[in-house]
Amino acid sequence: MSTLSEVELSHLRQTANRLRQHTVAMLAAAQSGHSAGPLGMAEIMTALYFSVMRHDPKRPNWEERDVFFLSNGHTAPVLYAALAEAGYFPLQELGSLRRFGSRLQGHPERGALPGLESTSGPLGEGLSQAAGYAYALKHLNPAPRRFCYVVMGDGELNEGNVWEAAMFASKYGLGQLIALIDRNYIQIDGSTEAVMPLDDLAAKWRAFGWHTLEIDGNDVAQVVAACHAGQAVRSRPSVIIAHTVPGAGVDFMEYDYRWHGQAPNREEAEEALAQLSEVEARL
Repeated sequence: MSTLSEVELSHLRQTANRLRQHTVAMLAAAQSGHSAGPLGMAEIMTALYFSVMRHDPKRPNWEERDVFFLSNGHTAPVLYAALAEAGYFPLQELGSLRRFGSRLQGHPERGALPGLESTSGPLGEGLSQAAGYAYALKHLNPAPRRFCYVVMGDGELNEGNVWEAAMFASKYGLGQLIALIDRNYIQIDGSTEAVMPLDDLAAKWRAFGWHTLEIDGNDVAQVVAACHAGQAVRSRPSVIIAHTVPGAGVDFMEYDYRWHGQAPNREEAEEALAQLSEVEARL
């Protein structure tokens, strides 16, 4: 397991803040989309694309790359921001989010952009997609050892096919599969625990045979360390329950489920970006 230096950690924190700034600006320009989840997931996406995953923006189809699946596709703005920051496409294109004819639609579409491995929209499908890919890596192309990462929202765990995929991955010992759950306790209608209680979530995953970790998902160092811990497990899949703050970094959005599916207007975006600029100055 690698240890991040202070310089590396500072760079990752700055990157996460930029992803938040891009996300707010994109949503404000589009005047539609989801705010809370993407903002809360900035450290997760930063850890994956700027520290953990083996990938090459100049060779998006590199055969030895790790692959990433976004199951909760409505959080696409933060994925697009990460891909652009990493160099998969120009940053200027972020402003086209959700426009007619744009490559950056409300949910990712495989092939629309370099670096997009799957199409996501209907919730609950990402784990099945990633498990299938991990199965192929294990049995059809075992060397070099590559990893499949999938991010899921906690609300989509209400979908039964998530647990079918969990059983499949456990049965076949898919040690190449590392799932991260954005545990922010909100979904579009309110609290996850009011809509359909999930706790004790860690016990559920352990019962399904997964190597299970719980972390602060807004601490980028913890995300990186947990992913490396997952990489070290070869006999079974790993799941990282990443507790995050919905709307993280913008005080009037934090913990408010109403921002799950709402974009900021111009005044709200200006206030949000001002807050994130203050964070940037401190970093």
